[in-house]
Amino acid sequence: MLKILASLVIVSAGGICGMLVARSYSLRPVELRSLKSALQMLETEITYAATPLAEALGLVASRTDYRLAPLFEETRKELLSVPGCTAKEAWEKALYEFYPRSYLIGCDMAILRSLGGALGITDSSGQSKHLRLAMEQIEAELKKAESRPGHRPVLGSSAPGSFLRTGKIGF
Repeated sequence: MLKILASLVIVSAGGICGMLVARSYSLRPVELRSLKSALQMLETEITYAATPLAEALGLVASRTDYRLAPLFEETRKELLSVPGCTAKEAWEKALYEFYPRSYLIGCDMAILRSLGGALGITDSSGQSKHLRLAMEQIEAELKKAESRPGHRPVLGSSAPGSFLRTGKIGF
């Protein structure tokens, strides 16, 4: 009896781990889409509305997906609260705090780090070019993430899934 119980615990733990990994694969494209949208908002605020960077970051934080809002809000807070803090330093600190809670991977973070180096140091057209480059790179990562074989969950890859698909026990 104890062996059966231990086996069930092990199988259940493996299933839960698998579901968590699958969730991260499915949520990364969602975050990438939201990130691209947030960067478009930031570009609009900087380029067309001529909003100062700290204020633009706050506006984007208030309008973007709740998962990404802390990145922009923390950058804004850092810019306003630390005298002499550059946009790059504030962005890096916010990225450091944001990364563990996100589903983004290393190459996504590399794109964001390189963008941070361009924020606040050029005129609005220069920042617009850097934001557009980051958006294009994020779009490329999004296409890669969506084309991964494991991106779409497959119903029926297990016995319970088979039952849900056919209504019968067995294959």
